[in-house]
Amino acid sequence: MTSSSLTSTAHLHPGARAVGYWLFMMAVLVAMMVVIGGITRLTGSGLSMVEWRPLMGVLPPLTEAEWMRVFGLYQQSPEYKDINFGMSLGEFKTIFFWEYVHRVWGRLLGVAFILPLIWFLARKMVPQGYGVRLCGLMVLGGVQGVIGWWMVTSGLVDNPAVSQYRLSVHLTMALIIFVLLIWTGLNLTSGRSPLPSGHSAGSLVLLMVTIIAGAFVAGLDAGLLYNEYPLMGEGLVPVEYLEEGWADPFENPASAQFHHRWLAALTVLALVALASRGYKRGYYREASLLGLFVCGQFALGLTTLLLGVPLWAGVMHQAGAVLLLGSAVFTAHRMSRG
Repeated sequence: MTSSSLTSTAHLHPGARAVGYWLFMMAVLVAMMVVIGGITRLTGSGLSMVEWRPLMGVLPPLTEAEWMRVFGLYQQSPEYKDINFGMSLGEFKTIFFWEYVHRVWGRLLGVAFILPLIWFLARKMVPQGYGVRLCGLMVLGGVQGVIGWWMVTSGLVDNPAVSQYRLSVHLTMALIIFVLLIWTGLNLTSGRSPLPSGHSAGSLVLLMVTIIAGAFVAGLDAGLLYNEYPLMGEGLVPVEYLEEGWADPFENPASAQFHHRWLAALTVLALVALASRGYKRGYYREASLLGLFVCGQFALGLTTLLLGVPLWAGVMHQAGAVLLLGSAVFTAHRMSRG
């Protein structure tokens, strides 16, 4: 039997389902991490912890002296000096909370992946051909932690704002890990599926590009502009469009919002068409969920924009993006199997 055929029948391995369900659980934890990151961003909490302590940072400040120490460090940061000058210790504790939760959740993700992986490998429950893939996912998780700190440091030097470029890299890595977890889990529980192609692949890429474009909207606070739809001012195209030259899509808030809203419209059309194809081929559950999620996410996007990005709407919109991506991956996997 060839290595390829062994991989294609990996779901028949006695431990395959257990490993697959564990990967689905990890995907849920990653999705929650993305949502917590969105809350951290929307509450202005991301720059409240100005030091990286991978081990000691698991515990929050437990004494008044320790709180004063971390608050003193924050008072030396550009964000405090330029934006939050005069903030009280109580107010600092509020923004500190979400960044602390975000970082601790990342550490919990590492533990929830590494320890079960060691156990599965020791008990020979990982099908042949999947050990390297799972170790690769572990490495990607470690890289993501480094990227997260690299992102935070962009707002700790001169400009009290996280770089939208580093924010987009951080989100992109999270999406890649999320997709790989689901796809690998489906291979182990339902049978190996070839990589998506054609319409399925194009729809997934378009969806990921749209979500990443949303990271630039968040990084530039572009959602606070032009809270109307479909017009942006007196026309469909904002008057500021192309003012920043070649970097315009990434540094002009109006342009970032313009691209995100029309990429979203194209994504809706592509995913509705994909759901329609899936329904015609008999994948009723997958297609129905995809159609529901894509319509719900578009409605959430409009609500978030029109209301000026309230916290609850922004969080729901970010959560909806992850749910939609998961549903699209699930549908693409089923359709790729034929």
